[in-house]
Amino acid sequence: MSGRKPGSRSGGRGLTVRVRTARGRKPSSTRWLQRQLNDPYVAEARRSGYRSRAAFKLLELDDRCKLLRPGLSVVDLGAAPGGWTQVAVERTGAGTSGRARVLAVDVLEMEPVAGAETMVLDIRDADAPERLRAALDGPVDVVLSDMAAPTTGHRQTDHLRTMALCEAAADFAAGVLAPGGALVLKAFQGGAEAGLLALLKRDYARVRHVKPPASRDESPETYLVATGFRRGIKNDKKS
Repeated sequence: MSGRKPGSRSGGRGLTVRVRTARGRKPSSTRWLQRQLNDPYVAEARRSGYRSRAAFKLLELDDRCKLLRPGLSVVDLGAAPGGWTQVAVERTGAGTSGRARVLAVDVLEMEPVAGAETMVLDIRDADAPERLRAALDGPVDVVLSDMAAPTTGHRQTDHLRTMALCEAAADFAAGVLAPGGALVLKAFQGGAEAGLLALLKRDYARVRHVKPPASRDESPETYLVATGFRRGIKNDKKS
């Protein structure tokens, strides 16, 4: 991805697509459709072959935080539809580099991504870390989570539900990460993350809040980027 923001133009102004509310369509659906049609990241995702505009969030997070590099093993939680998985494959060389592995995990089946492996798994299951380590033949370097609970429209409820997923992902990562590993969590800004932050600061050398440019200004989402996992699962497999 070039440094130019998707949709930027050397001259002139883009035309705004306006959508009328059709019979049977809720006003909120009309607003969503209009936003999608006028979103430069949506258009750039189509041009670049990414499955979702969310791919640019990970690209920007990685450009800033240096999370991914060739040869790493990565788990992408809540991977569907696969935009983050595509980026992880590109930046680690999974499928072409012998050690690099990317495992896309979701509770539902998703269309495979070339170079990545997929697994249907609920990370809240007690045996999930063990099953994943077995699938990857050892601990992993990076755990990514763009998971969010379905929104209700009530901001505090949405925040609490998404924070519960963050806590589950953090607990899961603690069971699969290698020493020095990294974790990325999508969170909603709110008032109930103190416990999670305390846990991350205990287990990781550095914890940052990052809101990438691809995250819409009106969205309450932010990302917790934790690096330098202090504990870690050592790979004691004999070579």
